[in-house]
Amino acid sequence: MPKPLGQRFRQSVFRLFGNLVAGIFYYVKTFGIENLPEAGFLLVPNHMTYVDAVVLQLACPRPIRFIVHESIYRIAWLTPIFKLVEAIPISNLRAKEAIREAAERIRKGEIVCIFPEGELSRTGTLIKLRKGFELIARLAECEVIPVWLDGLWGSIFSFEGGRYFLKMPKRIPQLATIAFGQPIPARSVEIGLTREKLLELGEFCYQRRPELTGHLGRATVRGLKRRPFDQAIIDGMDGRVVKRGDLLAASIALSRWIKKQCAGERVAVVLPPGAGAVVANLAVTLANKVAVNLNFTAGRAALQAAINRGQILHAISAKPVMKRLEDFPWPKDVFRLEELMPELRPKIALWRLISAVAPAWLLSNLLGLPKKADRKEAVLLFTSGSSGEPKGVVLSHRNVLGNVMQFGSMLNLGRQDSVMASLPFFHSFGCTVTLWYPMIGGVRAITYPTPVDVVKNAEIIERYKISLLVTTPTFLRGYLKRAEPKQFASIKLLVTGAEKLPRELAEAFEQKFGKHVLEGYGLTETAPVVSTNLPDPPANLPTDTVQPSSRVGSVGKLLPGQAAQIRDPETNALMSPHELGMLWLKGPNIFEGYLNEPARTAQVLSDGWFKTGDLGRLDEDGFLYIEGRLSRFSKIAGEMVPHETIEARIIEAFGLRMEDERVVAVVGVPDQAKGEALILLAIRDLSPERIREHLLAAGLPNLWVPRTVRKVEKIPILGSGKLDLGKCKELALAR
Repeated sequence: MPKPLGQRFRQSVFRLFGNLVAGIFYYVKTFGIENLPEAGFLLVPNHMTYVDAVVLQLACPRPIRFIVHESIYRIAWLTPIFKLVEAIPISNLRAKEAIREAAERIRKGEIVCIFPEGELSRTGTLIKLRKGFELIARLAECEVIPVWLDGLWGSIFSFEGGRYFLKMPKRIPQLATIAFGQPIPARSVEIGLTREKLLELGEFCYQRRPELTGHLGRATVRGLKRRPFDQAIIDGMDGRVVKRGDLLAASIALSRWIKKQCAGERVAVVLPPGAGAVVANLAVTLANKVAVNLNFTAGRAALQAAINRGQILHAISAKPVMKRLEDFPWPKDVFRLEELMPELRPKIALWRLISAVAPAWLLSNLLGLPKKADRKEAVLLFTSGSSGEPKGVVLSHRNVLGNVMQFGSMLNLGRQDSVMASLPFFHSFGCTVTLWYPMIGGVRAITYPTPVDVVKNAEIIERYKISLLVTTPTFLRGYLKRAEPKQFASIKLLVTGAEKLPRELAEAFEQKFGKHVLEGYGLTETAPVVSTNLPDPPANLPTDTVQPSSRVGSVGKLLPGQAAQIRDPETNALMSPHELGMLWLKGPNIFEGYLNEPARTAQVLSDGWFKTGDLGRLDEDGFLYIEGRLSRFSKIAGEMVPHETIEARIIEAFGLRMEDERVVAVVGVPDQAKGEALILLAIRDLSPERIREHLLAAGLPNLWVPRTVRKVEKIPILGSGKLDLGKCKELALAR
């Protein structure tokens, strides 16, 4: 059936305008055209920029009739264009009329598009969906096509960086990937499902970003080359400053030595955070080998198992470190940085000269770095083993680059900002957030060997005016007791992870320091950042609504490019995203598998989806809530009982909130009658009768009351601050 003349004219006008915009600013790539029904339907896209409609029409082979808010429709110079393309104006006063008109157009076979968020995102993430699109779909009895527009955030038409238009484009043209999803029947349309499908399309598009196929070393060379005279690292131990160009030259010189001397695929780095550890990690990567930061706080048996499993023959360390680690099972060859680097000074000077004149691509070619590394192993980390023997987590170049891109686009830090780098690099947050991100993203890293010395860390934060601090609630308690408010004056972002953030701790910290504590969530297997709360974006206009980027009790919104599903913990059946169940994740940051453990990998990876082991849910605005690891729940008489909830109630009842160390831990042990029984480990004398009284008074069921209380000298914890569940169970089972 031939198209009416008006439709053909509208399409021609839009395509002419679209080609003009896209030809200058965007290169549009489209997926899922085959999903578009022949009849009329409703399009529901995400909304990132002022030109979304133009790009969307360019991607769609048929004319689209857009629903436009009346305040935009009435802008004098835009009104003729909207009338020409027969857009449908909508406002609070004429919402019913607009919905009826949209439904009528769809019934006549047209495509109607409504942006369900109702406004541009100022965060780069999907914001709250409004209900209007559901009404249109049901009234028209039509299918709904979710569609995702990727690559437009960061362009001059988006709010990235806190402003529209008044910024330099990052690249011209910029790849815009458009993906049309499978039709959703009118009877099935609801906000939760639509949001889930949009995020899955967003993940599909993000995975196709060409940067993800690159090599971590090449990305770091580009990052360090951009501003070679800026400070890259300040070593908090001695105040030594390393500029970005000098860091690159030293790392290249060491990488050439490693390439000749180290035959193995992997090289261990056994160093605390500092300039030496950064140089060593980068040098191993520039030698096209895999850096393995070993957890030197782990026991000898665990370390030996890691070295054996990783087939590690070589390690880079330093004499003072080796002297402290007398029981460390060193591999065959150990190279000391303080001996190597002086010998390499002439070569460092040569590479400083070469790197000053050679562009990044040529320098990377000279180093023999492949242009594409994608899913090849880039980093090997061993988990802290909170519930068993440490596992070797293989992170690919795609994983690390993807996660740096994901959270880097959200943090919005610049060259004037700095990151506190005291988390060990064998910790996944330390590795990605404080090691690789500063080098690639262009921010300064201030290193200190340990996060435990909160007094010294606080002094460094004040001295160097640090912007970003990533820490754990355990260390936050130390800052609360031993730091002064003036020492945190420069902090823009304070994010906690690794364990649940108690609300009373966050409130006490904010009251003393005037800094809002934001909770995030991540796992070693997710490279590691999954989600984080952030400060709300500023309003661009007085009429702009608040777009919340944080919510108390949540761990924030998923980072861009990630999708989530909630499944039944036992059957793996899909559940509503708003129900509590097992959290599964998909995205470029999902690891490649456990080293040499295909069976264990198959238990948690399926068709790109990763079973986190955490029970969680999402609210209607997309905020993620983590109720705890499945291993921190007990199934008693068929009911799931959360250990952390019981611990929190006991801590509150007995006034133990602000203790420096963990004072209680609930452990589940086998029980023939009810499946499991609860045992409370405590470092204080706590009466079982009073515990029972307080828990029942707080409204907890009788099943949730621990059967036994065992007093212990110390609650076992790992170096990351997490409970050592294996040792806790041993204590609980001890007679």
